[in-house]
Amino acid sequence: MARKSAVPSAGPNSPSMQTRIVETIHKIPRGKVSTYGAVAKAAGYPGAARQVVAALRRSFGLPWQRVLGAGGEIKLRGDSAIEQRLRLEAEAVAFRGRRADMKLHEFKFASPKRSNKTSRARQRRTSRT
Repeated sequence: MARKSAVPSAGPNSPSMQTRIVETIHKIPRGKVSTYGAVAKAAGYPGAARQVVAALRRSFGLPWQRVLGAGGEIKLRGDSAIEQRLRLEAEAVAFRGRRADMKLHEFKFASPKRSNKTSRARQRRTSRT
């Protein structure tokens, strides 16, 4: 039995999904970092962190060094991990041990605005009680 997913109608690895993920990655400014999961959620695909990794592998010219694992951990291995850390340090991102200091450098994506319909429904519920 197939599970319903909370992801918009675009299937995994679809061009529109990859485009939205790439656009979201481009929003991360110099000196800030984000996680694979936060990028996926901001692009409208919560739980699609692996698709963020796939988009990073397929695309060129992205600020790939600004996307980290949960808690600010560099998930790459070997020379790639060293290069990622050096690039982030060049952008003045501080580290605490092996992790980027997320308290100082985490980029918070703008949360989507709620529609008036949702706000009105909430107001009706609260006025009844």
